Amino acid sequence: MPYDRSNIFAKILRGDIPCVKIYEDDKTIAFLDVMPQAEGHTLVLPKEDAENIFDLSPEGASALMATVQKVAKAVKIATAAPGLMLVQLNGHAAGQSVFHIHMHIIPRQHGIDLEFHERSMVPAASLEPIAAKIRAAL
Repeated sequence: MPYDRSNIFAKILRGDIPCVKIYEDDKTIAFLDVMPQAEGHTLVLPKEDAENIFDLSPEGASALMATVQKVAKAVKIATAAPGLMLVQLNGHAAGQSVFHIHMHIIPRQHGIDLEFHERSMVPAASLEPIAAKIRAAL
C-alpha cells in the first residue's frame, strides 16, 4: 500500500497542522503527544515517507534512533522520570493508529503499571524454538 500523505503526521511535517515541537533536524522531528500517557510523552518521527519499520530506509532508521536517544535523555531529565518506555508499533494489529512510523518516548514513574508484558520469567529453553525461527529469518 502506498504511503498516505494525508495522515496527521505528514500534515505536521508539512506544517499544515501545528505541534508542540521539542526538536527538529533535517531528518527528524520530535513533538509532544496531544494524547499523552504521561507528562512529557513525546513522539519522534523521521521526515521520510514511511508507514512502518519495514518501509523505512536504514539511513532513516539510524536518524530516528539517534534523535530518540538525544530526546529521551532530555525527557528523562525534564520529567525526573526514573525510567522511560520506548514504543514503536507496526500495523493496525499492533495498535498503530497513525500510519507514519514514529517512536513514543513515555516517562515512567513508580506505581504506574501498564503491564505490556508478562511479569513471570519463563525458562530460556522454552524460548529457543521461536528464537531459532527469528534467527533463520534474519
